[in-house]
Amino acid sequence: MLDAVTDPELRQRLSDIQDRIRDGLARVDPHHRLQGRPVTQRVIAGQTFEIVFAEVPKIDEAEVLGVKKLIGDPCFCSVSPATAETLTVSFVIPLK
Repeated sequence: MLDAVTDPELRQRLSDIQDRIRDGLARVDPHHRLQGRPVTQRVIAGQTFEIVFAEVPKIDEAEVLGVKKLIGDPCFCSVSPATAETLTVSFVIPLK
């Protein structure tokens, strides 16, 4: 994912976000609703960074706020049903 990003400052910013989520997710996700779930990360048109957790059984506002705090930048979260039992939780971070 970061291989496609050529701007060194942006590359570092994305790496920092990934590190904060990796290092802090256990602290903000005590019920393990996000930990261990399939996650994808991508840069869209060089203007947004999207982190998507799939197959999430449930999510509370406190967990969403915790991840937003880990991200550390202004961001948006959306939660949508994926199946009758699971959700898709997306965090979108504007890069510009």
